[in-house]
Amino acid sequence: MQKFIAEDSFWELFPHAAVGIIVVRGMKGAAEVSAEDAAAVAKLLREANERANSYLTSTTISENEVVRVWREAYQKFKTKKGARCSIENLLKRVLKDNPVRSITPSVDIYNAISLKYALPVGGEDIDAFAGDLRLGITEGGDAFRALGEDKDDPTLPGELCYRDDEGAVCRCFNWRDGQRTALKDDSENAFLIVECVDPARTCELDGALDEFADLMKRYLGAEVIARAVVDRAHPELVIAE
Repeated sequence: MQKFIAEDSFWELFPHAAVGIIVVRGMKGAAEVSAEDAAAVAKLLREANERANSYLTSTTISENEVVRVWREAYQKFKTKKGARCSIENLLKRVLKDNPVRSITPSVDIYNAISLKYALPVGGEDIDAFAGDLRLGITEGGDAFRALGEDKDDPTLPGELCYRDDEGAVCRCFNWRDGQRTALKDDSENAFLIVECVDPARTCELDGALDEFADLMKRYLGAEVIARAVVDRAHPELVIAE
C-alpha cells in the first residue's frame, strides 16, 4: 500500500491548508490523444489564460491577493533564492502578455486548471514514486535534479518539499519539479494535486478538483481512482493498493 502523507511539520506551518488529490490510471499518452481533443484542450488553455486576467488587479505581481498569500506562505520555510509559487510564475506570464503555451494535453489540462482557479496545480508519474510520498519540512540533502538541469541540487535544511524514499519530488512546496517523477508523454498513471493555503478558497479548490477530474476523463480517457481533500484532520490518503 502506497500513501500520500502530509506530515505534522507541514500542518504546524499551515494548519488551515487543504491539499486536493486526484489519482488517475490508464491516461492516454500524448500520441494517443486525437487531434480534435488536443485542439479542445489547447482552447481550454487559451481561455484559462484570459480568465486569469481577472485575478490581476495590480500590475505589481506581489500585490495581487492570489499571489500575496503565497508570498507570505513562502516566508515560513527555507527556500532557494528566487523560489516562487508555481501560480505566481504562470500569472506573471499572463501579466506580461506572454500567455502560457500548449505543451502536451496532460500538462495543458493542469495548467488550464491552475490559471482558471489561480491555484497551484501539479502532476507526477505515480509509477516513478519510491515508497510513500510525503509533504513536510526536510533535514536537507534529499537528492534532486530539476527538469531541464544536468546537475543535482539537493534540498536545504528547513525546506518544505514533497519527497519519497529516493529523494525530493518537488522542491520548495510547489516551486520546481524533478526529472525522476515528472509526467512524460507516455505516462499512464498520475498523481495530480491542487494546493490551497487560504481557507477562504476551499470551495474553489473543490470546484477545481471536480473540473480537473472531469477533464482527465473526457480528454485523456483516464480512470479516476481517488479524489480527496487532505487536511489536518485527514492528513493521509492511499494512492495505490
